[in-house]
Amino acid sequence: MSGHGSHNRANLMSPRMFPVGARSRLPVLAAFVLLIGLILSGNVAPVEGSVLRESTVLSPVKDNTLYDDVGDINQDGFVDDHDLGIVVAGFGLPPANRPGADANGDGWVDIFDLALVASNQGRLAPRPLQAMDVERAFPNLTFSRLTNLVQPDDGHNHIFVTEQAGHIRVFPNDHRVTRADTFLDISDRVNEGGNEEGLLGLAFDPDYKNNGFFYVYYSAADPRRSLVSRFSVNRDDPNIADRNSETVIMQVAQPFSNHNSGQIVFGPDGYLYIGLGDGGSRGDPGGNGQDTSTLLGSILRIDVSSVSDSQGYGIPPDNPFVGVSGARDEIWAYGLRNPWRFSFDKHTGTLWVADVGQNRLEEVDVVEKGLNYGWNVMEGTRCFSPSSGCDKTDLELPIAEYSRSAGNCSVTGGYVYGGRGMPSLLGAYVYGDFCSGKIWGLRYDGGSVMEHMLLVDSSVSITSFGQDLDLNLYILSRNDGIYRLVP
Repeated sequence: MSGHGSHNRANLMSPRMFPVGARSRLPVLAAFVLLIGLILSGNVAPVEGSVLRESTVLSPVKDNTLYDDVGDINQDGFVDDHDLGIVVAGFGLPPANRPGADANGDGWVDIFDLALVASNQGRLAPRPLQAMDVERAFPNLTFSRLTNLVQPDDGHNHIFVTEQAGHIRVFPNDHRVTRADTFLDISDRVNEGGNEEGLLGLAFDPDYKNNGFFYVYYSAADPRRSLVSRFSVNRDDPNIADRNSETVIMQVAQPFSNHNSGQIVFGPDGYLYIGLGDGGSRGDPGGNGQDTSTLLGSILRIDVSSVSDSQGYGIPPDNPFVGVSGARDEIWAYGLRNPWRFSFDKHTGTLWVADVGQNRLEEVDVVEKGLNYGWNVMEGTRCFSPSSGCDKTDLELPIAEYSRSAGNCSVTGGYVYGGRGMPSLLGAYVYGDFCSGKIWGLRYDGGSVMEHMLLVDSSVSITSFGQDLDLNLYILSRNDGIYRLVP
């Protein structure tokens, strides 16, 4: 080693610095003092369990590339307290004795390695997207026409799934589970006369653990309409809902049996977001996609925090069309044909929407407040009505699209992956096609798609995706079971 800085660094770890015995203890003590100081200063926030914090970011950090594993000593895709522990455990030891603990690769396991990991704490360190496979996540369970998978944060570690006919099933989040029980049966209220009608949405109140409220979206008949209703869990049994507790939140008339959409999700702001298709038939004959005087063809945003038997839902004051003459206050974004599944990135708050196409293109949108996503002027990036020369002014184009060829027919929206075990998927939005079973992953930096590839041609009829509290991803099949991606 040479140079003034190197000489001082050598002396820092020199055996002559410490008496025998003390040399093995003092550096470790120094490491803990530094670590505590970093935590108290706010530079280090320990990761709780396996769930990424909402402050976690995914961004290009080195050589303008997305991939930078600096600080990710155990190569699990996260820079967290596990990596700090590896450095602390190897402090003062030769790197050969603690593989990977020499985070900066200078031949020492010292405070500089600790500082490097601490300064990157909370950052994702993903790997490039790679080919995947699928396997059954709960091999002993089968279902009929699955539409949702949700896990509430109520401390019971149970997963809830909806079946299109009007059933909600519940089971432990354990791959060995052998039985799913009926949580709620409203099949006598649900109309599934059309292929796209039925029990289509499920969302648990952000305070479900205390208030026991959950919400469903389902189709009803006579007259044909979509309903959003609130139910309550049984006070004595968390695995049974009170089917007599229904409070209808919203009813929307449906002119046709298709394009019901039906996803409902609580956003990071605590408001309920609702997806509605354009009313159905073909080509949007009512022009609903471009008409803000109707709720159809839109993503809605409402406040259900004060709903009671005598009071309906509220309108968030910052909704984009509040006070706009002729427009519905509930609308968050519009110009959608049939938004079949949408989700929020748990870390960035980005709203991802998959919108089913008409004849040629399936699309994926990043949806923002007040914007127009083009239907039926456009289908994806192409003109639809008129078929050429359409006015694209103020229309938002999709960030990804694919053609209805090679067996593809209908996009199914998914989630941004944030679980452990698959670093190549971290921060990637995963979605699929109902007919072909193909599943893609893409990474988006807020301005452009940085990576996009086919992950697997699964042959599964993908009706929906789901995500548990640990941000693991699940694939729902039409008449089979629940799948997951595996490397």
